[in-house]
Amino acid sequence: MARLNYVVRGESAVFNAANRAESYWPKEEHVVPIHDVRPLADQLSFDRNGFLLVREESAVAAAPTDEEKKAVFAQEAVALITRLTGAARVVTFGTMLRTDAREAGDGNLPAFGAHVDYGARTVRDFTLDLMPQEEAERRLAGRHMLINIWRPLRMVERSPLALCDASTVRPEDLFPSEVRGGLGDARRRSLWGFNLAYNPEHRWYYAPRMQPDEAFVFRLFDSNPDAVQWTGHSAFEDPASPPDAPPRQSIEIRTIAYLD
Repeated sequence: MARLNYVVRGESAVFNAANRAESYWPKEEHVVPIHDVRPLADQLSFDRNGFLLVREESAVAAAPTDEEKKAVFAQEAVALITRLTGAARVVTFGTMLRTDAREAGDGNLPAFGAHVDYGARTVRDFTLDLMPQEEAERRLAGRHMLINIWRPLRMVERSPLALCDASTVRPEDLFPSEVRGGLGDARRRSLWGFNLAYNPEHRWYYAPRMQPDEAFVFRLFDSNPDAVQWTGHSAFEDPASPPDAPPRQSIEIRTIAYLD
């Protein structure tokens, strides 16, 4: 059991990622079971749960600089999402390094609140940003999906990431979220997603002491309205973490996969 922050049901939030003190994020704290995902890892699928736990080696942690880590991660992400979805094209954006180290700035801290980063509006905005308009409109007319990848840079001993099985998230659990100053840019235009309100049917999972050769891959939006999507997620304080646990170090990226 662990404590998770949900948004108050019915409330639309404004999250200022660059200056969290300026946020309006009315929260409700709930104690919920968060299960070890590893015994179920082989049974997970996007269409059943909205997320996967993937185990494969990565060159990210060995890259010597933050920028090289981001570049390597983006290359790996395109290959991984193409393989998992069969997409005709995959684009990436919003690569972020996260840490709960004392000296970290607001923009790099983990998010301790149940949320679904972005929906159709922001997916469309980034599609138009990242490709010529004619191609963007063609890609958006077909099936497309927003999928995040989250990977530790070293074993996670505190502030792990928990994922909510997307099959347990109902449309009525989602409330609008405006994200200002997101993805490491205090001047970025607003991004649009959702926060989760509490539902006792939600099923939460994490990977205890998650390793750098493991990654969570989770779907946040699918243009097919019948698809399992809206994988809620949040950092949380793990009661099993030792008091002297080192800070969490992780990297994450957003991908948009366009299917033929």
